Amino acid sequence: MASERNDFIRDIIDDDLRTGRHVKVATRFPPEPNGYLHVGHAKSICVNFGIARDYQGTCNLRYDDTNPTKEDIEYVESIERDVRWLGWSPTAVLFSADYFPKMYELAERLVREGKAYVDDLSDEQIREYRGTLSEPGRPSPHRNRSVDENLDLLRRMKGGEFPDGARVLRAKIDMASANMKMRDPLLYRIRHAHHHRTGDAWCIYPMYDWAHPIEDAIEGITHSICTLEFENNRELYDWVLDNTGPWNPRPHQYEMARLALEYTVMSKRKLLTLVKDHHVRGWDDPRMPTISGMRRRGYSPEALRAFAEMIGVAKANSMVDIGKLEYCVRDDLNQNAPRALGVVRPVEVEVTGSIDTKTVDAPFFPPDVGKPGSRPLPVSNRIYIDREDWSDDPPADFKRLALGRTVRLRHGYCITADEVVARDAAGHVTKLRAHVVEGGKGLSVIHWVDAATSVPAEVRLYGRLFKVAQPEEGGGDFLEHLDPASLEIVEGARVEQSLANAEVGSRWQLERVGYFRVDEDTKPGKLVLNRISTLRETVAPKAVEAAPAEKEPSGGERKKENAKAKTRPKSKSPQEYRAEARSRDPRLQAVFDAARSHGLPEDQADLLSGDLGTATLFSKAADKVPAALVAKWIINELPRALDGKPVDGFAGDELVAMLEALQAGSITPVLAKTALAQIAAGKRFSDLKLEPAKAVDLGAAIDPVIAANPDKAAQYKAGKTGLLGFFVGQVMKSSPGADAAAVNQAVRDRLG
Repeated sequence: MASERNDFIRDIIDDDLRTGRHVKVATRFPPEPNGYLHVGHAKSICVNFGIARDYQGTCNLRYDDTNPTKEDIEYVESIERDVRWLGWSPTAVLFSADYFPKMYELAERLVREGKAYVDDLSDEQIREYRGTLSEPGRPSPHRNRSVDENLDLLRRMKGGEFPDGARVLRAKIDMASANMKMRDPLLYRIRHAHHHRTGDAWCIYPMYDWAHPIEDAIEGITHSICTLEFENNRELYDWVLDNTGPWNPRPHQYEMARLALEYTVMSKRKLLTLVKDHHVRGWDDPRMPTISGMRRRGYSPEALRAFAEMIGVAKANSMVDIGKLEYCVRDDLNQNAPRALGVVRPVEVEVTGSIDTKTVDAPFFPPDVGKPGSRPLPVSNRIYIDREDWSDDPPADFKRLALGRTVRLRHGYCITADEVVARDAAGHVTKLRAHVVEGGKGLSVIHWVDAATSVPAEVRLYGRLFKVAQPEEGGGDFLEHLDPASLEIVEGARVEQSLANAEVGSRWQLERVGYFRVDEDTKPGKLVLNRISTLRETVAPKAVEAAPAEKEPSGGERKKENAKAKTRPKSKSPQEYRAEARSRDPRLQAVFDAARSHGLPEDQADLLSGDLGTATLFSKAADKVPAALVAKWIINELPRALDGKPVDGFAGDELVAMLEALQAGSITPVLAKTALAQIAAGKRFSDLKLEPAKAVDLGAAIDPVIAANPDKAAQYKAGKTGLLGFFVGQVMKSSPGADAAAVNQAVRDRLG
């Protein structure tokens, strides 16, 4: 069972196993092979496969290939490649097409039972007859055809007698239902199209709402997880199962929020437009939110899995800050990308004076990462520095190279600039002369490469594809918000010689420049580097232009507004706003410094010190509870508990009491979340009636269950680990007060 991570789906699964509704967990990831997978699919993949992993269950990769007019074997192959690259191994790779005979058999059964009929209405007429949200639908003139006539027409549809669109098979349910999905939905339509798997064997194809529940039932799926737009489909999902069963186990559909990410579009149609109209270089363009694009850019599967875990599973749709994804990417790169030197826009420097050594031993990783490895770095009197590290007229706070100024070369010696030797037609410096300063101390450390041994490289500087955070907002053309500066190709960059034969796909940190990946376009003698990310979050003005004015929706509730966000200048990012707040208020800066001194990463310290309410709460709690624990709960859990309410009124003493109880083990993380929500509602922690897990002699509870099920115990030991859920469920039945995580571990230990 899930021990540390909890969300509403895992809570449901825990209850299902505890009550015996299910003895094992089976999920599936069911993509339609009509495009490449994107980061939203990555979240769904991690949820479905992650649940199967956590509960020792199964997860199938099942292609929803019921529409041959939009599908392609290219997409089929890319999808499985992406799933496996993300680190998941499907229990089985299956296709909807494999179930076509069974689906058709069940369709004839519905017809014989008077629950389905063949309709001759056109698509437009069907929409007209269906009615509106305020008016019931009207029955089709063909709704009361006899069973024999319907069977005859359905078989002739299957036999290819009718053209596309001539007839459809519909379920006979309720044309007056409040749920439009239940107003005699379509089950089959005619499509004379070649299928990538079945060829021309079929000319009628099932609709999603007919195929999906039957596929789940045939595969024994227990928890069918989809996104919120399918919430209204659940009633039809249940109707199909009720009228085609009995099924054991019987699947149940659960809906979670889909991923909406800033500066991104997720619609396959819009992504296809970007590709076909050549706004990008293909599905794997590193600016695309596709998994293949992110892989080519240099994102790792570990970073994407960490991002999926960070954003969690929610019941309500919301826009996710792209900074969270970028944080996960940088955090992974910081630990795994070896360091090297490179300059993007080189300026030659002729250095006079004596140099003590010809090479230095430069480590691949800094001490705080602690990984071994180094390379020899040539040192000579002719080097390249980056144009950004030079200024003709330096401002007072400029701490890099200028005439008469001294800097230290990374891993090398100090130099003082003496004169400008050459400039290009645009007036940019192209060559300098400087001298070695023995025993000198520079204003700062800058990066460089040796001119004689460094190698040229093409550097592709990728940014965000769109200029605004929500390019689909306002109903306009999303293409209007494309950023023409999202890719800058720089020829003639220089990198140290150790990268000359770097493998395609390897990832590096060019010190003080950014993180880069060796691209597939690299050839012998031509190194191509993709910028994965800058070293820290930087938001250029082009990336924070104000989105179009928000329009009032035509119906339904208006999205909840963030009161603080409304007061922020539209030209600044949240990170810039927090930094400015610290510059104005020394109390906030003190909290930032204190958080860093506690060992918290910079991004967490930033979030904890952006406003006085959060900063005060953190300071009070961190004096009594480990800072890392406080940060985790304030950043990840408190916003959910507050549900839009300001943090200023939250009781810090009550937070401390709850965290102390959690740290002492007297409450579980699940109970802590419950307590936090109640504290946010104004209750005192000491007044809460929280029932901690009871102490149970797990051995005495588990042994009888194993003894009563020797065959299952033997199967588990032989490798059928999915039976773990059965044993845990049986133990929880006999010991309902036991801690589920402890039972899970104890059962594993007992079974060996």
